[in-house]
Amino acid sequence: MKRRTLLATALLTGVAGPGIGAGTARAADPGPSVSLTGSTQLDAQALFFVSYDGLVNNNSFQKNGLLTYKGYQYAVWYTTDRSAVVARRALGASGWSTVTLAHRLKSSDSHNVISMGVSKTDGRLHLNMDSHSDGFFYVKSVAGLLDNPASTAWTSAVFGAVQTSLDGLALTTQFTYPQFVSTPDGKLQLSYRVGISGNGRNALAEYDGSSWTALGEWSGSTGTYTSEHGSSTARNMYLHGIDYDVDGRLHALFTWREQNGAVMCNGGGITNHDTGYVYSTDRGRTWRNNAGTLVGTTGGSDTVGVTDAGLVVDALNPDHALMNQESQATDSTGLPHAIISYVPGRFGQCTTNYVTDRTNNGRAFHLRKNASGSWTKTEIPIALGSSQRTKLILDKYDNAYAIMPFGRITGASKSSGYTDWTLLYDGSGLNAFGEVVIDETRVSQDGTLSVMYEEKSSGTTPSALHVVDFRLSA
Repeated sequence: MKRRTLLATALLTGVAGPGIGAGTARAADPGPSVSLTGSTQLDAQALFFVSYDGLVNNNSFQKNGLLTYKGYQYAVWYTTDRSAVVARRALGASGWSTVTLAHRLKSSDSHNVISMGVSKTDGRLHLNMDSHSDGFFYVKSVAGLLDNPASTAWTSAVFGAVQTSLDGLALTTQFTYPQFVSTPDGKLQLSYRVGISGNGRNALAEYDGSSWTALGEWSGSTGTYTSEHGSSTARNMYLHGIDYDVDGRLHALFTWREQNGAVMCNGGGITNHDTGYVYSTDRGRTWRNNAGTLVGTTGGSDTVGVTDAGLVVDALNPDHALMNQESQATDSTGLPHAIISYVPGRFGQCTTNYVTDRTNNGRAFHLRKNASGSWTKTEIPIALGSSQRTKLILDKYDNAYAIMPFGRITGASKSSGYTDWTLLYDGSGLNAFGEVVIDETRVSQDGTLSVMYEEKSSGTTPSALHVVDFRLSA
């Protein structure tokens, strides 16, 4: 633990001052801005229930609940009778066309989200849904659906049967957190967790346009982690995301969750600790730490583990209600950025109620890698007012936007070294429940930030689901 902490201290340059670690920006580059351009309703009666403090239609760790490809935008959710729905619209259109799939959510668990992916080699849309440490459900469209959307009818006939495998590839009976990511060479990868919270491993599968292959597990659950309070011998790695940059490097920021609560100061907290980072230069086959040292091989006996040196880029013990699965992005130069959130030490050194303490005192931080290889962390000076997650997006100028619970949008400029975080949109009028889903793929295509949110409700009373669009800095 001492070695890990010292390494993190050396890497992290601390709370940024103006210009520290900033990349070179052209003088003419504008700072961040948002302009509301439109709002559409996906469903007047979307499924509503609160589980793990969140909604199944708006868990921000979905990748992707909303995406854009070749001039069309796609969205997925569960409607009031629990049926899975997939919709599309041409960019700029006010109406959505919907298809109801032959699957209904099997349990009232907000983890059982629907995630979409695009296989560019054959133009298919892929959906993985309804899993939390158990079996998953999978649907894929006909080939070419996404390549020729205007000439292809949007009906249930373009989607295949609902499967409980990836075209016969079973993967695992303890499957959670599907995240699709398109590779630079047009293939589609599926990231997922094997096992359970506190005792699980991350794994990858890959689709080449004709079939799926299991690449295997790449993070490990074993090894001993020791805090000032106690030790734990099992855990899982929670990803803040998994993304390819402009040069084809695959990035993953993460936090660890320990199985043994003895590592915490109080049983009302959460065992998440530290922010770590790894990357891959060979499409996820091997993994390297921040310094470039090999620390794991996918499908091999040596996977990325808690005792590996050089993983931690922001050290934090388990006493501060650190959030898992927050958000990450890569900028135009290939450098990774993340949003993390926790209760800072100025509010106390021991979280005793995870939800209450995060709601009252939680803060989000922008964490980024500098060109030198060091890391800079900047606090976003706006209270979370929620126990939930914040999303991150970068515009074409590499300005950063943090989309906070309730649909609030804050921004910081690259030219300031990301030190000028300010509120750009307060979310008033949305009546958003909490976490939101963003279209990570649209900003680079037409400079628009699309945000999907569900209105507040109570009990199991259905509520309206919307997509609101913002024009970013032109």
